[in-house]
Amino acid sequence: MLPKGPAKRVTIYLNEDTRHHLEPLWSAIVAFLRHKMVAGASVTRPSLGFGSHHRFHTLDTEATMAHLPVRIEFVETPERVDQLLPTLYDMVSDGLIEVQDTVVLKSIQKGKHPEPARPHAAMSGKAKLVRIFLGEGDKLDGEPLFEAMVKRLRMMDVAGATVYRGILGYGAKGETHKGGWFSRDLPIMISIVEEEARLPALLDAVEAMLQDGLIVISDVEVLRLIHKSPEPESRSTKPS
Repeated sequence: MLPKGPAKRVTIYLNEDTRHHLEPLWSAIVAFLRHKMVAGASVTRPSLGFGSHHRFHTLDTEATMAHLPVRIEFVETPERVDQLLPTLYDMVSDGLIEVQDTVVLKSIQKGKHPEPARPHAAMSGKAKLVRIFLGEGDKLDGEPLFEAMVKRLRMMDVAGATVYRGILGYGAKGETHKGGWFSRDLPIMISIVEEEARLPALLDAVEAMLQDGLIVISDVEVLRLIHKSPEPESRSTKPS
């Protein structure tokens, strides 16, 4: 299973009828990747395409569909890609190999228990308190903005975030926001405590999402941070 973090996405473009010895090249490449224990690979057949010869290949023009374009794609760690590329370079006699930087955010294999959450490093001493003020009715792509922000912060492994819903307040526009049966724009505050070194990335993410609101940063002193480790599963033992 791929680890979370920087990775490489490799895409190989070739024709379906290109051969490698006695078998289709795309099949030989997939077999090679599987033999090398690559995390996974996908083969897709586009319905239309052209290459360096500028000749269109479509389902209509290729009666046997043997000369249609084929794309192989896989994602692996940068170190593994560096090991695989020399062999792939030799195998692809007619085609294109593309390598792009990417980031693995989540990788879960169905049927297996996910790895336990990585405990946050112990924090004590000086830190930063970030408070984000926005409206309950603020949206981002149809989702409440405060929910989208918390999801983003969790994905960034921020130590923690707490959302507070106000009962009364007003902002720069001077409009009063008050709780009621039909109120949908109460004031919201998101509170975060994090190390100063991690602040630039955190603020970049929040500022890109916040269209109308306020961000306040204060110096704080962290006295104690406790992260309870998951308890090991109990195993029943048979009496001897």
